Amino acid sequence: IFTDVKGRGVISTRTFFAGEFIVEYAGELISDSEARLREAEYKKNPNLGSFMFYFTHAGHRYCVDATEESPRLGRLINHSRLHPNCYVKVVPIDQKPRLALFAKTDIPPGGLHSPFGVGGSPWLLSWWEWGKWCSSP
Repeated sequence: IFTDVKGRGVISTRTFFAGEFIVEYAGELISDSEARLREAEYKKNPNLGSFMFYFTHAGHRYCVDATEESPRLGRLINHSRLHPNCYVKVVPIDQKPRLALFAKTDIPPGGLHSPFGVGGSPWLLSWWEWGKWCSSP
């Protein structure tokens, strides 16, 4: 959905039960060092948020860069620092790490809505590392 106040976001149309897969946090898989370079470039644009998810897998640091607009929904789901309703697991597929979002608790219809992109999340403009804010199960 889109709101004038918060921009683009996602709401659930059904219940997701605790532990249930919701969606992939999709984007470009890049190295930690490449991610740092991109963040420096993104910071030059005051209208662009950073949707960089840093993580470690098999002893290597990676980042999924989901900053570029796409129809994929993972980057729009609950970026809440204080009240996350999902958690992330690294799932290797064809020997490449992918990020899967799972329900932390039961999420009722209308529950995957916080905060609707950069408009509702000013910390995204401070080069927030999404992975540091997401809770583990």
